[in-house]
Amino acid sequence: MKLHTTSDVQRDALEGQTLAVLGYGSQGRAHANNLRDSGYNVLIGARPGGPTAQAAAADGFDVRDFREAAEAAQLVAMLVPDMAQPAVFEQIKDVLQPGDALLFAHGFNIHFGAIEPSADSDVIMVAPKSPGDLVRRQFQEGRGVPCLRAVYQDATGEAADKALSYAHALGGTHAGVLDTTFAEETETDLFGEQAVLCGGTAQLVMHGFDTLVEAGYQPEAAYFECLHELKLIVDLLYEGGLDKMYEFISDTASYGDLVSGPRILDDSVKQRMQEVLKDIQDGTFARNWMDEYASGSENYQAMLKARRDHRIEQVGSRLRDRMSWLQSKSKAQQAA
Repeated sequence: MKLHTTSDVQRDALEGQTLAVLGYGSQGRAHANNLRDSGYNVLIGARPGGPTAQAAAADGFDVRDFREAAEAAQLVAMLVPDMAQPAVFEQIKDVLQPGDALLFAHGFNIHFGAIEPSADSDVIMVAPKSPGDLVRRQFQEGRGVPCLRAVYQDATGEAADKALSYAHALGGTHAGVLDTTFAEETETDLFGEQAVLCGGTAQLVMHGFDTLVEAGYQPEAAYFECLHELKLIVDLLYEGGLDKMYEFISDTASYGDLVSGPRILDDSVKQRMQEVLKDIQDGTFARNWMDEYASGSENYQAMLKARRDHRIEQVGSRLRDRMSWLQSKSKAQQAA
């Protein structure tokens, strides 16, 4: 494993270039501000008159429509949502010049063929491994978050250097930049989201909550045990892995973990995870999601509504309203 750090940045492969950040959401805002603070000329591409265009203008950026921003830049960072990227690419593809770089923070559309850049463009990826808010905050504190770097197409012979310079400008070399491929980043990212981070965790939390409530326990007690305290454990895992968790939880909790964890998540769970991974690898998930999006996302919206209507959300909303520290944080985020 090679982690690129600040000492590996021998030169700035983007020196003197104009960078266009298309999209000004969580990642787009972080990238644009970090790049500007690192000395680059940054343009924002956004839908004219839209809320993100207004936010970028309020932050002092030169905001143009997608096509105009891409036409004026030598590197175009595609940071609009995954499902919007193919349509945006159609708007800009004929203004990209030979040798321009097209950069992504996630490999979905390149890996699954929804976007097919011309052969004379560098196609690269820099994927920070954190939400945009943390990318920005760490940079402001003189640090950075780990990033992944990948090269899909090297038309100029400098694609990898451009990606490393971009990651460095985000602050990523302070934490380390790991080389990967578009395929590996895309497939592992989708799997992590579906099997563990989002899908697996949310389903586990809801099953735990339902089990306690159906057994006659108070919903509020079930919420605290199965959702609220999850953050305490995740923080320990994040800071020091399994070892730190075992160090700081009680011996009773550790014993219960070791004897009951495998009963809940046995080898059959791993087998189903392998099925999920196969659907990702062979493109089944991507095709289903692209078809769902193209048809108006009716099924997706219905499933999302059912999840939001779950009793744990109703109970949690009432309890969180009484947690003053969460209200303060929410107001601070809105102000930012």
